[in-house]
Amino acid sequence: MVYAVVRAGGRQEKVEVGSIVVLDRLAAEQGGTVELAPVLFVDGDKITHDAKALEKIKVKAEVIGNERGPKIVIQKYKNKTGYKKRQGHRQELTRIKITSIA
Repeated sequence: MVYAVVRAGGRQEKVEVGSIVVLDRLAAEQGGTVELAPVLFVDGDKITHDAKALEKIKVKAEVIGNERGPKIVIQKYKNKTGYKKRQGHRQELTRIKITSIA
């Protein structure tokens, strides 16, 4: 089993070839390719986490498309003062498909 743990969007994601991952918005066009930085690489029984060895490993992905996450409602309320505040948020996301780990 070959997989890698990559750093993307302030988080770490476990990816394999062919897996589809949703990340924070990337500056790439639909159908374009992006390269992700590996933090850990597992090739069968061999585990690589050394920085110099990881520089040689490339994780490439194809951008499937940009989308928006679900609406999150933020409400603030203070008792007996009449203070109420309501705010919404939708996160900008990018869906990618891992094409190669080499």
